[in-house]
Amino acid sequence: METQAANDVETPYSFRQLQEMIAAYLGPDNVPRRFKIITDTSDFFRVDYNDVVILGGVPYLMRNYTREGRFGLDDEPKYWVRKAIDLKNREAKIIKLVFYEEIDARVGDMVFKCVRSPGKEAAILEMVAGHRNFMQGIAISDTAGNIVRILDFIQGKRFDELIFKLAGNHEEFFYEHLPGYLAIYGKMVKAIGFLHDQGQKHGDIRRDHILLDRKTDDYRWIDFDYDYYHAANMFGYDLFGLGNILVFLVGGGDITVQQLQANESQHLEKLSPEDMNIIFNNRVANIQKIYPYVPDALNYILLHFSNGANLYYENTGQLLEDLEEVRINA
Repeated sequence: METQAANDVETPYSFRQLQEMIAAYLGPDNVPRRFKIITDTSDFFRVDYNDVVILGGVPYLMRNYTREGRFGLDDEPKYWVRKAIDLKNREAKIIKLVFYEEIDARVGDMVFKCVRSPGKEAAILEMVAGHRNFMQGIAISDTAGNIVRILDFIQGKRFDELIFKLAGNHEEFFYEHLPGYLAIYGKMVKAIGFLHDQGQKHGDIRRDHILLDRKTDDYRWIDFDYDYYHAANMFGYDLFGLGNILVFLVGGGDITVQQLQANESQHLEKLSPEDMNIIFNNRVANIQKIYPYVPDALNYILLHFSNGANLYYENTGQLLEDLEEVRINA
């Protein structure tokens, strides 16, 4: 239900009270003359900028929607994920409204059926409360029973953006910065292992789903509303996601066939289909063929995520055990 007059909808606040709360945040000259008061978020397209959504008795002033960071879709709007302000304490929040989606993700010959599950993300938020390596928040049901997630806003940079800034000279990046980032990567793998130990999956592990929280200096996993199903390995898709991040990290970015062709690289003639990433077949996973100084122990891990792999990791413990054997010496 939505309206511009509070007496048409059951809320703890009158329309004038909400105007006063908005004025306290935006200033009296910036209070919108008209806005909707929303308690049922079933149609997220009806939620507009400056509307007030009331969840669990708390009014949230809607701001802009967010945009997708998935590869090649940086400008794709996510209308169901809104920036917001908690008008009671004036804290910035991210509001994730209910949006159902189903996709098939292919890894080599394996197909993982992925679905968005607000309930699954709500359960994980409760599970990871206080864990420094996950986004924090709560889940509230609106008046129609939709499971809305209210997340603490993370002021910080994406993991992939941090790597891009450092990796102009790969050899310098490899010896000066990669050891530290491998330690960070290991912590993030352990955090996923914590989920797996509780019988949960992240479901959408990507390099842009790790943020560095500027307030706490913690790296945090975000966006775990995808669930997936595969009979062979309950955690397989998460593990391939971790592998993609590691391949990206060791390469100082993606090393693609297109880039090598554009640079007329001599390395092209060394590569075979088995050297390519098992998910993204235009990306090199056998990075030692491009940068010979990548140690065997590290390249051995990368090859688990190549087309030529005949052995896959079954759990995070196996990946971490191999990672501990890696030594990078200038």
